[in-house]
Amino acid sequence: MTNMHIKAFSQSARAVAVMAVATVTLMSITGCSAKIANNPQTAAVTASNVTLTPAQRQNLHLYTVEPSQFRKSIEATGVVDFDNDQATSVLAPFSGPVSRLLVSLGAQVKQGDPLAVADSPDFATAISSYRKAIASAQTSRRLADLDKDLGEHHGVSQREAQQAETDAANAETDRETARQTLVSLKVPAQTIRDIQGGRPISPLEAVIRSPIAGTVVEKLITPGELLQAGTTPCFTVADLSRVWVMAQVFGSDLASVSPGDPSEVETGIGSEHFSGTVDNISALVNPDTRSSLVRVVVKNPGDVLKKQMYVRVLIQSRQQSTGLLVPVAAILRDDENLPFVYRAKSDGSFERQHVSLSYRAGDQYDIADGLQVGDKIVVEGGIFVQFMQNQ
Repeated sequence: MTNMHIKAFSQSARAVAVMAVATVTLMSITGCSAKIANNPQTAAVTASNVTLTPAQRQNLHLYTVEPSQFRKSIEATGVVDFDNDQATSVLAPFSGPVSRLLVSLGAQVKQGDPLAVADSPDFATAISSYRKAIASAQTSRRLADLDKDLGEHHGVSQREAQQAETDAANAETDRETARQTLVSLKVPAQTIRDIQGGRPISPLEAVIRSPIAGTVVEKLITPGELLQAGTTPCFTVADLSRVWVMAQVFGSDLASVSPGDPSEVETGIGSEHFSGTVDNISALVNPDTRSSLVRVVVKNPGDVLKKQMYVRVLIQSRQQSTGLLVPVAAILRDDENLPFVYRAKSDGSFERQHVSLSYRAGDQYDIADGLQVGDKIVVEGGIFVQFMQNQ
């Protein structure tokens, strides 16, 4: 056999050997793939418990889970509103067009201060009616007294005397009604006395006056606007030393809130906060937000809190709650951001235990699910245990 034939034979044998190895390898891969497909659990990686040396364990701090009592702090957002117990809508007591306004928004007023002036015919009509009622009452009373005297001397019948007395009483009632009309129009008492005495009076202005002391927070009329007696709202005057904050509290927290709970209100402007008290809890649920309104009465020194201002409300529940509280430092997160802790096992190892967080009370979490009373968990050193588990 020549060298050329020997070289060709060697190359053919090498090719056959390579093909044989490839075939065996392919069959092995195929077999393994089929095996994995039939048993998926062999492909999953299960985190095993972590075992540490005594020296490593010295750097850990364990916490024993026990029932604890606490009071919840409920955070909510709220909107400032007037205290409607200290605010009033000023209605026009007479009809007529507004001639001029005497105050601007934000003005501080006292009870009885003038707010606006109108041109109203109601005053002239009311004064005229009162004068006529006074004259009619006086005349009717004189006639009644005369008929009474005549009746005693049989000058008139008893029936006529009684009718005269009735007419006099009716006239006096009409006179009092006319006087009350002037009072409702805020006519000064001295002017009413002058009318009663038959003295001349100066022309009266139709003045809208503040019924309470406070701040003018709404101006609802303009010059030239026609007022309707008893129906046209003109101003809103409110005492802003105390306001309402309407906080939105959701169902999960609503059960922990009761009237009388102390509260803190923050505006987010600087570090200033205001103290308040829960005053009322709405019986209705907002169908859009699924929350209920909780009314907090707040002292407002300096009138810092304004209507429609958004604020943060912290309600301190006075109800005692019981739960399994663990330090925040014990809570770790896995690759899917799920919370877990490391729980000590009886064999000295540490297992990863996922938990459900319910409520955070300061630097502790209330554990809703995942732990039992008596469990020992890692508080300090959990990051090290997680590092060792990932090795």
